[in-house]
Amino acid sequence: MMNRCGLLTLQKEPVPLKSIEVELEVRDHVATVVSTLNYENKEDKPLEAVFVFPLPGDAAVCHFSAKIGQTQIVAEVKEKQEAREEYDDALSSGQQAFLLEESEQSPDIFSLSVGSLPPGESASIRLEYVTELAVQADDGLRFCLPAVLNPRYQPQGSEAAGVQVTSVPASLVPYSLSFSARVSSPRPVSKVESNCSLDPLQYLSTDQTQATVKLAAGHKFDRDVELLIYYKDAHQPTAVVEAGQASAEAGTLMGDPVVMVSLYPEFPQSVMSSLASCGEFVFLMDRSGSMSNTRIRSARDSLLLLLKSLPMGCYFNIYSFGSRYEHIFPKSVEYSQQTMEEALKKVEQMEANLGGTEILQPLKHIYSQPCIPNQPRQLFVFTDGKVGNTKEVIDLVKKNSDSHRCFSFGIGEGASSALINGIAKEGGGHAQFITGTDRMQPKVMQSLRFALQPTVVDISVTWDLPKEVSVTVLSPPITALFQGQRSLIYAQLSGQSSEAAEGCVTVKYSLAGHPSENQLHFSLRPAADTGLTVHRLGARTLIRSLEMEEREHRGQQDGGVKEKVVKLSVQSGVSSSFTAFIAVNKDNSKVIEGPLVRRNIPTPFAVPMAMCGPPRMMGVPIAMCRSRLKRDCRQTEAQINLDRPAAMYYSEPSCRQTEAQINLDRPVAMYYSEPTAVPDQPPRDPLLQLVSLQEASGCWLLDPALAAALGKSSEEVEKSKPAKANSEVWATILALIWLHGLKMDAKDEWELLAMKATSWLRAQNAPCVTECVEAGNVLLGCSVKKEALGL
Repeated sequence: MMNRCGLLTLQKEPVPLKSIEVELEVRDHVATVVSTLNYENKEDKPLEAVFVFPLPGDAAVCHFSAKIGQTQIVAEVKEKQEAREEYDDALSSGQQAFLLEESEQSPDIFSLSVGSLPPGESASIRLEYVTELAVQADDGLRFCLPAVLNPRYQPQGSEAAGVQVTSVPASLVPYSLSFSARVSSPRPVSKVESNCSLDPLQYLSTDQTQATVKLAAGHKFDRDVELLIYYKDAHQPTAVVEAGQASAEAGTLMGDPVVMVSLYPEFPQSVMSSLASCGEFVFLMDRSGSMSNTRIRSARDSLLLLLKSLPMGCYFNIYSFGSRYEHIFPKSVEYSQQTMEEALKKVEQMEANLGGTEILQPLKHIYSQPCIPNQPRQLFVFTDGKVGNTKEVIDLVKKNSDSHRCFSFGIGEGASSALINGIAKEGGGHAQFITGTDRMQPKVMQSLRFALQPTVVDISVTWDLPKEVSVTVLSPPITALFQGQRSLIYAQLSGQSSEAAEGCVTVKYSLAGHPSENQLHFSLRPAADTGLTVHRLGARTLIRSLEMEEREHRGQQDGGVKEKVVKLSVQSGVSSSFTAFIAVNKDNSKVIEGPLVRRNIPTPFAVPMAMCGPPRMMGVPIAMCRSRLKRDCRQTEAQINLDRPAAMYYSEPSCRQTEAQINLDRPVAMYYSEPTAVPDQPPRDPLLQLVSLQEASGCWLLDPALAAALGKSSEEVEKSKPAKANSEVWATILALIWLHGLKMDAKDEWELLAMKATSWLRAQNAPCVTECVEAGNVLLGCSVKKEALGL
């Protein structure tokens, strides 16, 4: 029987959460987020309100408090089971209590229980976390406030507990969201962009190093709030030393200073200009039901660009997955015209029709294939990130990190940041998120450029500090370096040093056989006004490493690692999967009487529309129940089926089917009462039309399809060809002129395949290249110089 406990607003039952206020403070590349959740019980009986919501996967939750009337209660971090029992005991004895806990399956999902809110009572909950901001391909720093929590698909036969899903349409989310941000940096803030409407950026200083911005009025709950922050000269290495907590014991993590070092390695230009011409490229594409329509079309277009941009002589294969998985070739094959054409035929037929999101099995199959000698394996994973076994997937990637690099792409609203960032980090690759109206292709090609960069090996980090200062590194060893990408290192500094003392950190590595190093000198004097942000991020980094170690050795030891995590979490006040925040209002002398009524707070849930036309998202909130059969029998997180269409949770007349009648991954639009006629496919993008005609070797053939893609007739193209020019040389130069002359705004997408075309032209040693370029410019109405084409 379906659990119907979450259809609150549809049944006109009140939801006690009235509003959420979020204040963001960004300092350089670190963000502090303070969320205030305002509750009010307008019913005539005491309530327990349960709210399950997403946070960034790498966030360090470091403060949780509640205010009832004039009473302020600050929560403590305790071992999870102990905290749950204390919460239950408080409710059983008529006290108010508040519990905040991280999901055991995924570190980007939290559950907040507000217990015993008497009739007419208000409560204000304050939640604070700190997080690092990731650098995007265009050098912007990305902050995401996850508003959308899509249901997570729990693999069949999985022992992990999932979550029961209930939902209401976004238009019925009964609480409001306000969001404001303050940005400060040593370097000027050049701009702030968002996927949501913002009020204009306000600068607070003449040097433009401080600014504020906020969401425009009328923000809808149908998407995550994403900010992209751009600084001038963003790629400057920095080190911040933060003083320890005065009340903490010297020699402990919180008592000693902690340094955060941010490095941007610069590789020699001579090495960077020679992209790798080998490798085994494995593409793993999500074809679950929630990838339907625009998402799967965009994914197909991205695969086209990737296949056209691969170097001759490499190997490749394409896997796709849902509830089951498929592969185009039994094992990776050498890249040639024949294998490329065979793969593209299969790609064109790909639809989002494979059911749920079972990513673990195809990954295991890929890793079971022997690596090809002298062809480094590069894995590209495309998914909307709705899996329930996040930690299991990340652990598998880490276990195989010596044999490959992993590049991940989170598609759409609500993609799990814990999954997307986690597999890229453990796989020594790079993560990208594609939301709203973002084009997937530029981000995909940026990652392919990273994959084609020579692999950096023999990475070592050494510290040069005054002899009375010792260092304990909190971060795991650096396993991957890419040109222009940031590497962060946290370290605890023990011992005394003078105010003027300096430290130095050196990163050494080998790149394409060339030994290199980058150095950063920094002052050991603690920075002013950093709070304990750096300590908390350092503690979070160490906690995550220890949690992974505990999972690796589960069943082999006596739980010593778990004890370490609990101790560190309690000392630092930072959440972990083994601890929870608990606050009990012991000042309230009046016992709350009467049976406690449970209210689940809905969370927005994004559904990709199965309709074509302008992009729009249908937001459908969900609530995840941490239900209890008895007060003393707690089931932390119940079972979930991920890619089930939202409409099956509606109680509207058009959606009266039972759970058994519904095909889980049928496109959502099938269940809506809107017209479901699907318009014709949109006309193909002219750029992709031209790209699709390129041969694997890099050249184009002179044929009517090429003429049409260039917007000319076959006669015009043939007549303009210089008499002595080879047909393929002429066709290839025309294609390159068209790209450079008319499509420079999309250079990120075609740059690699154009380099391949240029290499092919050079290898032909063809006569009359100059004449072809001149004639091509006349035909296409361009003025591209031969040098611009690399000829």
